Amino acid sequence: MSVVSCQLSVVLLPDFLFLMLIFCLSAVLFYTYGVYTAIAFLRDSSPINPEFHPPVTILKPLCGVDKGTYTNLASFCQQNYPQYQIIFSVRSSTDPSIEVVEKLIQQFPEIDISLVVKDHILGANLKISNLANAVTAAKHDILVIADSDILVGSDYLQTVIQPLKDEKVGVVTCLYRSTAQGIATILEAICTATDFQPGILVSNQLEGIKFALGSTIVIRKTTLKKIGGFAAVADYLADDYQLGYLPTQAGDKVVLSNYIVEHGLGHSNLLDSINRQIRWARCIRVSRPGGYAGLIFTFGTVSSLLLLITSGGSILSLLVVSITLLMRLIMAWVIGVKVLNDAVTKKYFWLIPVADIVRFIIWCCGFFGNTIEWRGTKFKLVKNGKLGMIEKEKSEVQ
Repeated sequence: MSVVSCQLSVVLLPDFLFLMLIFCLSAVLFYTYGVYTAIAFLRDSSPINPEFHPPVTILKPLCGVDKGTYTNLASFCQQNYPQYQIIFSVRSSTDPSIEVVEKLIQQFPEIDISLVVKDHILGANLKISNLANAVTAAKHDILVIADSDILVGSDYLQTVIQPLKDEKVGVVTCLYRSTAQGIATILEAICTATDFQPGILVSNQLEGIKFALGSTIVIRKTTLKKIGGFAAVADYLADDYQLGYLPTQAGDKVVLSNYIVEHGLGHSNLLDSINRQIRWARCIRVSRPGGYAGLIFTFGTVSSLLLLITSGGSILSLLVVSITLLMRLIMAWVIGVKVLNDAVTKKYFWLIPVADIVRFIIWCCGFFGNTIEWRGTKFKLVKNGKLGMIEKEKSEVQ
């Protein structure tokens, strides 16, 4: 039996080496194109028209408070923009974020700030129910949605609103960089800046953006109405993705702004961080199965290391590994540091190979299982990323 196994290994080894070589070359092409898209993104900085400043309503769904919640929310109250409204919404009158909102109302009396407290539920995604409750009080025709862990500068509104000068644009979204505390979130932030965001830039260059990111979603009320309102995405985990995807199916354009927002990851232990990333991996898999499987061609670090090990350290494999890792690091630096100005990537640049291996493991885990736990409630992911509740709600979720 051992002789047969040995013969089989000899037969299969050249095929495996060739496959790893193909994966390395495809990754190098991806990294090279990623650098190109980054340069194109930096050059495509549309000038700001100071005369274009339509009134907007900012929607902020809240659930609980974190260390940076007040600072993040306050940054939206300090916009250098002539007319805007902010609506904070919570589901429970005992939510601790209400105290934060009341403090903001006192500190910024010149800003049109209101609080909506309503527990009406549209679907499994309670954050969307929160948004649906808030939008009923919106005074303006342009909505800006951003999660509570997002920090922005005073020029944020004036910048992200610019693409709406084109009447065909229905949605605007933004890239983001993450702040992190602890090794778990540091690795997560590196993956976001040097792997996830490059994928977005490549997608934008190849076919245009056909989705949105929770970091920022600027959407016209007419576009929202066209897709069926917030009710259309009330049962999706990736509501941000759908708020960009559905408008493109309805004929509107989605544009990637050149504004970079800051996302606070806070502190998570390794297990919580991995579980969160596996949850999103499973969501991406059921939402875009072809695209998820195609990520195999972007794992250059893992492919090159496997090639090096299985080839016994041949000269060819050493050359391929060197080129692959060099291009990986160049892309990471150009996008993570130059485009995103990501402090975590810059400080922990040497951890990129480790982050790549962790990401590959998470990608593999994403192929298995359709259940997720989200803020104490268990769900089953069904077709296109919809949520089916398995257990009744155990705790207050957003």
